[in-house]
Amino acid sequence: MLRLIVFDWDGTLADSTELIATVLQRACSDVGHPVPELEAARHVIGLGLSDALRHVAPALDREQFPSLAARYRYHYLAREAEIALFDGAREMLHRLAGRDHLLGVATGKTRAGLDRALQQHGLQDVFHATRCADEDAPKPDPAMLLSLMRRLDVAPSDTVMVGDTTHDLEMARRAGVRAIGVAHGAHARDKLAEVEPVAVVESLEELEDLLGALRDC
Repeated sequence: MLRLIVFDWDGTLADSTELIATVLQRACSDVGHPVPELEAARHVIGLGLSDALRHVAPALDREQFPSLAARYRYHYLAREAEIALFDGAREMLHRLAGRDHLLGVATGKTRAGLDRALQQHGLQDVFHATRCADEDAPKPDPAMLLSLMRRLDVAPSDTVMVGDTTHDLEMARRAGVRAIGVAHGAHARDKLAEVEPVAVVESLEELEDLLGALRDC
């Protein structure tokens, strides 16, 4: 059975990859750290903020990380209202909920950040449960997925994780959950395929078709 579908947020449902990567670059510049290449900034999307900043600024003095985090938040909040959902995301979620699926979110965002995003896009009532990186160990640790399955009383065999990064897919693998990669976000299709998900799809339309096929198996 396919009972629970868990989505990543940034880069999977929300078209935020380029904005987040640019914000990471600007934050590094603000504290005088070498600006990471765009690919390196994209790679850390989906991790908790502390892990992401350590990856993009490995040579930064420990004492400067609070300043780096503050500059990231400053630039992100200044542009947060620009973030749109991918075309068709809202409609897909409502259709899936109407087919009696349980829907969840497992995200590297903070609880405050996810709550703002859900309110901005009017999706507060679509998801049955959500977990954030400041509530459980961040990706690729399986803790967020395990928490969601316990809360909703769903077995790993009845769950699928949908995400745009290898962090999402590795989290699913560690939790014993099937995974689907979406190639319109932060990580390239070939990188997603290396984690051996059920499939890598190019669009939300293709994703919805695949979820329907898994439901009917």
